[in-house]
Amino acid sequence: MAPPPPKTPPHPPMRPQRKKTRRATQRLTMTDVANAAGVSPSTVSLYLRKPEAVSEELATRVRAVIDELGYVPNLVAGSLAAAKSRTVGVILPSITNSFFAETYNTLQSALQTAHYQTLLGVSEFDPEREEELIRAFLAWSPAAVVATGLHHTDRTRAMLRSSGIPVVEMWDIPSAQFPAVDMTVGFSHFEVGRRQAGHLYDQGSRKVAYIGAAVHQDMRVRSRTDGYEDEVRRRGLHEPISFTAPDTASTPVGIWLIDEVFALHPDIDGVVCSNDAMALGVLFEANRRGLSVPDDLAVIGFGDLTFSAACIPPLSTVRPPQREIGQLAAAQILRRLDGGEPAQPHHRLDCELVVRDSTRPADAPVQTSP
Repeated sequence: MAPPPPKTPPHPPMRPQRKKTRRATQRLTMTDVANAAGVSPSTVSLYLRKPEAVSEELATRVRAVIDELGYVPNLVAGSLAAAKSRTVGVILPSITNSFFAETYNTLQSALQTAHYQTLLGVSEFDPEREEELIRAFLAWSPAAVVATGLHHTDRTRAMLRSSGIPVVEMWDIPSAQFPAVDMTVGFSHFEVGRRQAGHLYDQGSRKVAYIGAAVHQDMRVRSRTDGYEDEVRRRGLHEPISFTAPDTASTPVGIWLIDEVFALHPDIDGVVCSNDAMALGVLFEANRRGLSVPDDLAVIGFGDLTFSAACIPPLSTVRPPQREIGQLAAAQILRRLDGGEPAQPHHRLDCELVVRDSTRPADAPVQTSP
């Protein structure tokens, strides 16, 4: 008799699956936070938008729950009803230029304190590229836009004007040729160029040249060149000597341009530079030629960069109000977003002449141009 077939082992009993919780499968909502904190969703919403408007006791409770649950507010979804996000688009010409970096850091900090985030774009001094960035930013319904300068394409200007949101143009002042779209915070680059040249003349220079880079891309550099030329003609000692290059401003470009100047004007005794990086190149070339700065050649820059006080000799320069620009731009935006109007929609600021050893003889009194 054949043995009975082996018994098939029974299948293990299926474990009942636990019902997945909402938290495991779905994004936490404001209602989840409100329930955990024992407050209404409107209180959580108010805390996220304006924490100062919520009592300290409720704010502490909501903040503790947010931290415990790891809740991240969906700012895009929360902004649909208002048709705008809590982001501010900021366009800089360059992120390698520390002039703009200081302004951006200040602007970002002030906006972040008010619970707005910045969206940064870099135009590389190209108006067409700026236009593309503006179009992309506006598609995300930002709360506001900050642009650098007033030189835009006609399409960019039209988009900004029709956007219905606060717009701040910074680092320049409006003119008949380049009017403001909305609000502005800046200074006169023309006056900077005049002041640079005037300082060298006041300190004893009699033949002053100018070197600049990216003049055809950066209209602010062009304005400083124009200011230099205006001051030269006003003094009447010689014709303007302007040497410029399309390259990005840098120390090697400064060396190259001052070498070109010396080839045609070996008797110059002063140099105005479009920024401090260019001026550093002039100091290097002067040292290589055995020229004493400032006795043989006075040098002045623009920007007061981090190395300017430490180079040999320390560099005289014009210091722009980088932080103040960022602070005022943020204040204008926040005032408008709060439903008010800034008391002063257009701020024209002053720059500071910083006199160091590259323009001041050791035994000469310090004077500044009027």
